[in-house]
Amino acid sequence: MSESTDPAVVGAPPDVWRLRARGCWTEAVALLAPYPGAALQRAALLIERCMYEGQGWADAEDALRTAEALAATDNERGEAACERGHLAYLATLFAVRDRADEARAALSRSAALLTPGASGRPLLDFRRGLLAERLAHNPIAARAAYRRAHAGAVAHRDTLLTAFTWHHLANLAAQDGDLADARHGFAESLRLRMELGYLVGTAPALLALAALESGPEAAQLRAEAARLSRLLGGIPVR
Repeated sequence: MSESTDPAVVGAPPDVWRLRARGCWTEAVALLAPYPGAALQRAALLIERCMYEGQGWADAEDALRTAEALAATDNERGEAACERGHLAYLATLFAVRDRADEARAALSRSAALLTPGASGRPLLDFRRGLLAERLAHNPIAARAAYRRAHAGAVAHRDTLLTAFTWHHLANLAAQDGDLADARHGFAESLRLRMELGYLVGTAPALLALAALESGPEAAQLRAEAARLSRLLGGIPVR
């Protein structure tokens, strides 16, 4: 199973997900090379690499430009614009370059292009939540966007995106002091990531849950997160 950032590529090898889940994005992209319809998926994988490693920006940009050039329908152009917004957001978050205005404009363009029932809508809502929370520092708008994304992810059976929405809703609950809701959300996010075998995203989920615990349980969660990070070569970097 995969996040909405992965448009379906008929006949693509199943090892793409296995490699992605273990943080082997370059290898996953190489497997997709023979598939001309996989341009957006390749770009999404390389952008995800930027998110976890904080590097590879030029490769992601090149892949995204190719995907944008090959987009042939409004939905494809909308999905590419959503990836453009995500890359610009990450570059801003990692202080590579301030591209906040570009991120907002790209996500607005995506919203105008995607049809109301498009499978990419929940991911767009999620990324709008990220901008509201991390760049605009507007938790009210972020929570509303995350809730829309969560409902859409569940409706589209997008398990990985559901794990991400649980995590970010839980983070906002923790900031509000609602520790019961925060624990529940972080635990659900961790459960879904583990069920999917999404190892690269499991360590952050463990650490988020550990921050709400104390004593041996917190220590055990942190130790497992550290073990996974070592297993994956030190990722994620933040």
